[in-house]
Amino acid sequence: MARYLVTGAAGFIASRVAEMLLGAGHTVVGIDNMNNAYDVRMKEYRLGRLLQHPEFIFQKADVSLRETIPTLADSGPFAAVINLAARAGVRQAVENPWVFVESNMTGTLNLLELCRQTHISKFILASTSSIYGADAPLPTPETADSNHPLQPYAASKKGAEAMCFAYHHLYGIDMTIFRYFTVYGPAGRPDMVMFRFAQWITEGQTVKLNGTGEQTRGFTYVDDIARGTILGLKPLGYEIINLGGHETISINALIQMLEGMLGRKARIEHLPSNPAEMLANHADVHKAGELLGWEAQVSLKTGVQRLVDWYLAERSWAQNIATN
Repeated sequence: MARYLVTGAAGFIASRVAEMLLGAGHTVVGIDNMNNAYDVRMKEYRLGRLLQHPEFIFQKADVSLRETIPTLADSGPFAAVINLAARAGVRQAVENPWVFVESNMTGTLNLLELCRQTHISKFILASTSSIYGADAPLPTPETADSNHPLQPYAASKKGAEAMCFAYHHLYGIDMTIFRYFTVYGPAGRPDMVMFRFAQWITEGQTVKLNGTGEQTRGFTYVDDIARGTILGLKPLGYEIINLGGHETISINALIQMLEGMLGRKARIEHLPSNPAEMLANHADVHKAGELLGWEAQVSLKTGVQRLVDWYLAERSWAQNIATN
């Protein structure tokens, strides 16, 4: 069994990756700075689940700080670094781009230096479909233009990807970069539409909808994303790979689906469209199938029902999670 470093371990995707690795018998050293990018109670919930595993070791640390590298080096050796620590979010990046550069670019650099200094041969980076900008073909292949990001979040991920290539070229570190398409599921990020809408509709709050609601997303269930990420641990050289769902849905249709599952009608307030957001995304995942044997397995209806069931089961505290 192997020992892995998983960054952002209390995060949505990273916590599921860590759980799957632990379930397979591996040891996971998880680090997270437990920042308040969104309601920290959600991170504490995920971390609490991980701490129940005897082979999970947690360190509270910030990857954007250079002095973190020696501490992590002492926690090794590691078979791979799975870098899922990131500041994410389109709107927040516009408000405070500096913290996105610190976490997503400087943090990636620090972890690449850890690999170089301690001879870790494998590195996985979480990137984003937001990198494809405004005019991406649908479904979007990895070869589509990614040089025109619409906001600092996507730009910081593009910078991290470029740094990964430099370290692959200079030091031979095997790199797998995943461009994730909109991820959802139980205990998801409360700043994303799935959790927000489930909470708002259930609790009778106003659903705040940017634009007409006809914008579409290729949502991907978190277990599919975590499974694909782990498949990326195989030697690949340097590869950028999309991971995304096989179904797309408009935001209006998503609200209708949630209304049906919750048995409640949404009260909708339309707000102006956000120029930093893409109007549509939909992944071309042929490369993931060819290189990893991966395909999305959880249907949108099944995944949304699992999220709704989780919310209702955890409603006593989840209803108080801030969604701003």
